[in-house]
Amino acid sequence: MSQPRATILLVDDEENLHEALRMNLEMEGYEVSSAYTGNEALAKINHEYFDLIILDVMLPEVDGISIAETVRVNNNEVPILMLSAKNSGADRVLGLKKGADDYLTKPFNLEELLLRVEKLLEKSKRMQVKENIGDTYSFGENRVDFKAQDAITWNGQQVELSKKEAQLLKLLIENKGEVVTREKILQVVWGYNVYPTTRTIDNFILSFRKYFEEDSRNPRYFHSVRGVGYKYTD
Repeated sequence: MSQPRATILLVDDEENLHEALRMNLEMEGYEVSSAYTGNEALAKINHEYFDLIILDVMLPEVDGISIAETVRVNNNEVPILMLSAKNSGADRVLGLKKGADDYLTKPFNLEELLLRVEKLLEKSKRMQVKENIGDTYSFGENRVDFKAQDAITWNGQQVELSKKEAQLLKLLIENKGEVVTREKILQVVWGYNVYPTTRTIDNFILSFRKYFEEDSRNPRYFHSVRGVGYKYTD
């Protein structure tokens, strides 16, 4: 099965530059979504998953600095490569302070931009998995076999897990102690780029509590973090 292509949101209102960048990114094998104004960018960020955002500072409606700030306030960790005609040290520091992972001043070398894109995507991929837990994992009296897609629960019952249940369980456990956003779950487990309005994840978490928690109303392992996502703690 081939790896899904990395998705990039390209935000720049200079049409000629935008189209040139889009074409070159697509030639590198990336899936590119375009936004030409600040509001258009924010709407796409709220409803779609991206592996990287390339963000111009000077935009109509809402500027790039404000967009980066909004993204970080909402606990979205998507890497941001900021583009700017402003090349002073103070401008660069401000961009990085407000949430950019990298900052490139215009005019820039295309090869350098593509290299920085590649590096940010590699870094993002490494951050996706915090801990490789292998095929089996035990917590409390529970034991999960991800390969066989089954588990022995705290009271000795054997339960079969669906493929999606096993994937979600593994994702949460690999990110132990950290909130995994709904967006990340939908992308990693379901492969959605555009978020559906769904209670599917909530139902999966309820199932996990039923299987693995001695008191499902006071969960020890599986927690919902209102408005953000879900967390596994041991």
